[in-house]
Amino acid sequence: MTTWIGQIIGSTGAVEAVRFDGDGWFRSRDGVSAWSLIHEAVETRTNLEQHASSLLNVPFDLEGAQWAVPVTHPEPHRCWVTGTGLTHLGSAATRDSMHQTLEADEASLSDSMKMFRMGLEGGKPAANQVGAQPEWFYKGNGLSLVPPGGDLALEAGAMDGGDESELAGIYIIRSDGRPVRIGFALGNEFSDHVMERINYLYLAHSKLRLSAFGPMIRIGEAPNSVHGRTRIIRDDQTIWEKPFTSGDDEMCHAISNLEHHHFKYAIFRHPGDLHVHYMGTS
Repeated sequence: MTTWIGQIIGSTGAVEAVRFDGDGWFRSRDGVSAWSLIHEAVETRTNLEQHASSLLNVPFDLEGAQWAVPVTHPEPHRCWVTGTGLTHLGSAATRDSMHQTLEADEASLSDSMKMFRMGLEGGKPAANQVGAQPEWFYKGNGLSLVPPGGDLALEAGAMDGGDESELAGIYIIRSDGRPVRIGFALGNEFSDHVMERINYLYLAHSKLRLSAFGPMIRIGEAPNSVHGRTRIIRDDQTIWEKPFTSGDDEMCHAISNLEHHHFKYAIFRHPGDLHVHYMGTS
């Protein structure tokens, strides 16, 4: 049985953890936060699903609840929000177009296409081997995360706000410096594509935007294939929509390879830190 955890705004105004088991919703008797629950399980080497089930055991009606960010660090600046790109195979048409481009002479390939080819050729290494290094970027800290349903406001100087529907991996660094995966959530990495198109060296600027994930974290492994549809709705009318896919089966990089290349840096293994790492989109 899959376990999901998230957070709502409780009656006191504080965030509290909730659990969904596929059939019903549960909360704790004393309003424990997701951070407190997860941190305790990780530090005591307790199975997170079992720990969540034991603490979040009071049935309740979710109707009317206000979502919060699924897990928040008590010190928001200790939450790293980062991501990676050029990790997915894309649609059949996009894939065919990319393969035709990759058949061109090496000298004619853009840096992005060279990076994509590196992923195709080496993004899913054999067991105990290190694969190709992916693209990587920084988005902000915990203050840049917006609750599900919240406003993704544009930064001053932004030229665009564009959807990037993808998986986000959620991690905590244990006291011994080991990264521990909490699970995965759907997210909107939200980027400035107009700025990025001016010059690819503006990618770093284009990624410094708000983002959102949730409302729930799926504890453990991600499904091998995730299919969804993103919509923009105004005045009850859908004005834009597009499908998206993710998961290992849809990617040229294995999720484990992306995790390795993020956490190989000591700065990202500081005990007690929280990480939200966006896995790229199709």
